[in-house]
Amino acid sequence: MKHDNHINSMYMRESLLDKDVMSKSAAAPTFKMLPHVHIVKVGASSFIDKGRDVTYPIVDKLRDILKNETLVISTGGGARSKHLFSVGIDLGLPTGVLAQLAGEDALGNAHILGTLLSPEGVIAIPPESIGHLLPLFLKAAPGVIYAGMPPYSIWEHPSQVGNIPSNRTDAGAVLVADTFGMKTVTLVKDVDGLYDKDPYQHDDAVFIDKISVDELEKMNLQTLPFNRVLIDIMKTTKLCTSFQIVNGNNPDLIEASIKGEHVGTIIHNNNYVG
Repeated sequence: MKHDNHINSMYMRESLLDKDVMSKSAAAPTFKMLPHVHIVKVGASSFIDKGRDVTYPIVDKLRDILKNETLVISTGGGARSKHLFSVGIDLGLPTGVLAQLAGEDALGNAHILGTLLSPEGVIAIPPESIGHLLPLFLKAAPGVIYAGMPPYSIWEHPSQVGNIPSNRTDAGAVLVADTFGMKTVTLVKDVDGLYDKDPYQHDDAVFIDKISVDELEKMNLQTLPFNRVLIDIMKTTKLCTSFQIVNGNNPDLIEASIKGEHVGTIIHNNNYVG
């Protein structure tokens, strides 16, 4: 009796290095695991590092939003990570080690926000749990908080310039949103959005309310209010087609953003409809 030991699969006899073969994988739609969830990234340098006066109003607004919406909240390491990068680079630590250490700083700030929002049942979850247990946690609570640093750890991609990891906490928010198919992505900063120059240093800086990543790449701006690697990431995202930068000094803008209102700068890719 003859047995067929081959697996009947589209890619069984194909090379996954072939461009035509890879393009076939785009034919099927991608399932959205958490299409009702919003992700909000709170800048640690912009708010948590500055203490109660600027952090509490954001926490109060998040508390209100959680009454009606499901949130995944992320944050970064802020000043501690910047100090860590300074010391680590002086010691000659490679990019992967710096990424691993920065993730610990971000987790510390996640626990700070988790503590402040604990009366609402919101907790900070460790990076190793977010992938497998995030849907479960969001069934039990109106929101969770996590360290926004992508857990590439020692596998962090070498940066094009210098040794500071390119995939930091803004990138982490978009990557999570694209994986889970989340409804909106809001980056909460201490500026109104994107400008053609640093508005704190140039009075003639021009505000940009909406722009594609292709247009943004051509502009080659000196500074950005988000991780520059997002320009490359957003070119290939499938489910996260845009994110919005809002000024957290007006916490009401956070709620407006997750409701789909245009209240800051929208950065989008070619798949964006809006």
